[in-house]
Amino acid sequence: MDRFNTPWRVTAAAIYSAPSDSRVYGSLDIDVTDAKRFMDEQRRAGVKITMVHLTTAVLARAIAFDVPELNCFIRRGRIIGRRRLNVMVPVVLDSRAGVSSVIVNDAHARPASDLAHDIRELAQKSRGGAESQASRNKYLLNSIPWPFRRAVFKFLKWLSMDLGIELPRLGLSSDSFGSFIVSDIGSFGLTTGMAALFPAAKIPAVIIMGKMEQKPVVRDGEIVIRTILPLTGTFDHRIVDGMQIGKLIRALCRRLDHVFPLIFLGYDFVCWFVAPIVLFPTIPKNQHCRAAKQRAGGIVTAWAK
Repeated sequence: MDRFNTPWRVTAAAIYSAPSDSRVYGSLDIDVTDAKRFMDEQRRAGVKITMVHLTTAVLARAIAFDVPELNCFIRRGRIIGRRRLNVMVPVVLDSRAGVSSVIVNDAHARPASDLAHDIRELAQKSRGGAESQASRNKYLLNSIPWPFRRAVFKFLKWLSMDLGIELPRLGLSSDSFGSFIVSDIGSFGLTTGMAALFPAAKIPAVIIMGKMEQKPVVRDGEIVIRTILPLTGTFDHRIVDGMQIGKLIRALCRRLDHVFPLIFLGYDFVCWFVAPIVLFPTIPKNQHCRAAKQRAGGIVTAWAK
């Protein structure tokens, strides 16, 4: 394999053009001191979980329950809501093959410990050559002569994304790449990254995790040392505006202050208390969430969410 023309680079050259998209960016340094302390305690107790898993769970629940209007995509000029909330998480294969990705299904409804198991298992399968069909399409593009790669990509994207025609043999559908992407660049020592919106996926957001560091911050008028996680987001401005980004940030901060339910409790836990939600396996609509809060007194629902 040409070390310069890796499958991903060949794919990227075919699918990306000069920047012309309606992208907006946002960044946030979030205090995860308490969350990391609790997570470290659980890891010492044998629960294999990282900040990537916890952040994926937090973001999924924040979008599902606080900003559900972000779980959508554009097709033929119309905003289409997704029936599920799946998350794409890039994983490193090796120094030659580069990066692949795994899809975590229904991430909003499952505890972070469950997501951690899925991500590890799917990553291991990808490293063993069992990547998802959608991810393996980069090798298909790699085999097509250069002048035709972009044309083939645009045609397949037009069929699967714009027309909504599923191509199961290629693993392509409107949900092939999830609802949004969470990518960890902190493991490479980077603190900030401005990601591109993956054009094949029709996702409204890519969230980049930087390197966690201890930093001096002011709390109650005093300088203290806290663990800070830098997050950077790239958003499709056709779908996302400042108000929705603000709602997402507030939800992230609130949920990271109460990480126990994120790690151990899935949304199915609430279904034992709120029977009607069992009848709705897709993301509960606002009225279902309100009913849940009324019947469960808001306490159990707040924990599971």
